[in-house]
Amino acid sequence: MTDELKPGEVLAIVAASGPRRWMGVGAMGTLGAILIYFAFTTAPAFGWQLFLIVIGAGALVLADATRRATENVIQLTPEGLQLSTGEVIAALDQIELVRRGMFDMKPSNGFALKLKTPRTRRWQPGLWWAFGRRVGIGGVTPGSHSKTMAQMLEALLVQNAAN
Repeated sequence: MTDELKPGEVLAIVAASGPRRWMGVGAMGTLGAILIYFAFTTAPAFGWQLFLIVIGAGALVLADATRRATENVIQLTPEGLQLSTGEVIAALDQIELVRRGMFDMKPSNGFALKLKTPRTRRWQPGLWWAFGRRVGIGGVTPGSHSKTMAQMLEALLVQNAAN
């Protein structure tokens, strides 16, 4: 029996569960709706009314962006992390280390990666973000999925370092 990994083989996934996904989208959408409602019903000064409308609209846009982003699934393959759409998040040879400590800057229920070289900024609310050499995986995803993926990713990094 061989323990060789096949290219493209999905080793672990991180996906937003339905209840977590809709709770996050619903909370953000409700906030946006309440802010816009208050802007029109309480009749504050024009500047405040405009402020409430802009922030409320922003919350509604963010709720929709979270809804669309959490339709995707993050997959760990022997080549690295990628989305179910095929977009590469981080190639395995670009990952320097995995951070999952309590005080690390990382998403809720997730982990962070430090890359060897910076990548383009990217953000999919509730799922992952990338800023410079840092990538965060998690958000409205279950912590058990993220923990499994982080442990498997650390094992792959150790295995690659040994080869």
